[in-house]
Amino acid sequence: MNFRGKKGKPVALLTVLVFVLGIFAAGCGGGTEESSADGDTIKVGVNLELSGEVATYGTGIKNGAELAFEEINADGGVLGKEIEVLVQDNKSQNREARNIAEKLIGEGVVAVIGPATSGNVQAEVPVLTDAKIPVIAPAATAPEVTYDEKTDTVKEYVFRVCFIDPDQSQVMAQYILDELGLKKGAMMVNKEDEYSIGLGNAFKEFFTTNGGEIVAEEGFITSDTAFKSQLTSISSKNPEFIYVPTYYKQVGLIIKQARELGIELPMMGADGWDSPKLVSIAGAESLQDCYFTNHYSIEDPAEHIQSFVKAYDEKYGATPDSFAALGYDAGYLLAEAIEQAGSADPEKIQEALANIKDFEGISGEMAIDEKHFTVKDLSIIKLVDGQQTLINKLKPER
Repeated sequence: MNFRGKKGKPVALLTVLVFVLGIFAAGCGGGTEESSADGDTIKVGVNLELSGEVATYGTGIKNGAELAFEEINADGGVLGKEIEVLVQDNKSQNREARNIAEKLIGEGVVAVIGPATSGNVQAEVPVLTDAKIPVIAPAATAPEVTYDEKTDTVKEYVFRVCFIDPDQSQVMAQYILDELGLKKGAMMVNKEDEYSIGLGNAFKEFFTTNGGEIVAEEGFITSDTAFKSQLTSISSKNPEFIYVPTYYKQVGLIIKQARELGIELPMMGADGWDSPKLVSIAGAESLQDCYFTNHYSIEDPAEHIQSFVKAYDEKYGATPDSFAALGYDAGYLLAEAIEQAGSADPEKIQEALANIKDFEGISGEMAIDEKHFTVKDLSIIKLVDGQQTLINKLKPER
């Protein structure tokens, strides 16, 4: 059995001696009373948005994670045990995400993957931290998911495989200024959503600090479906592009309505755009000259990425989006941590996760820093006839 390790090269499983010591450590480790560390399988919880407003995100992550664990189990499992996956739907609701976390603790999981969104992850974290169960957040990009800046406190049981919002805002601003040569922008931000607000604030700060100007800002709320008033106001200020950092449902409507008004400006956004439903909402023609930051691209020629795309298509009959790639990475990262820990004890897994460096995932080579931020390259995606095209890969400045 091999896992993907440093620089993308396989790393061998533990030797028999370390394996025996790992089993002994699992038997003597702390963990929760019902933990599967001592059982015949290693139970992993998957807490995701499989219905509700962002169901495509959760479904992609679930599919990716299940594919990863299927491969791992077919190759002998981890520490001689199969991974048993317990999947739960949090219905895209904070309260349900917390309830599921409590349920998974009772089921004896040693770690939890998910939820997809930052708010739902933050809802479950207090419960899982109290139980000392590590969390891998596949797509929660808000910095505060793992680090509280106000108190300078790291949330020691929470990790992620995705980049953070300030990184993707910075990279998009950098690309607009340096590669597209645009200096005057407008923004449309969901004033009820922390994801959208955080991205907008970070983008504006980097863009204006580096010579750009935001000439118009308009807001909306989560229930809005009509945006022509905001778009008309923005158009009157003559910007060169519009930055729309929000989720795919409203992005699709905003872009479609902008084109209906004759606004042909470039539209920019973030990873929340990535959904197979975006094209059906906006229409392929409306999505010309649209760009967003993302975690990976199916056009990346790297062998391990193309192998993943093929395996995913064979299993699900679909092209894997970035959320599927992040779910897959979360599965392999967790397996790597259990292997390095030599134990399925949750506290030992937490320690191993905190020390993983140079892990080569589908979404890029990553290291976990002292704030549990994931340091990695970002992809710039351009939509061409409704298809995602990889334009560039950039690393944010830290």
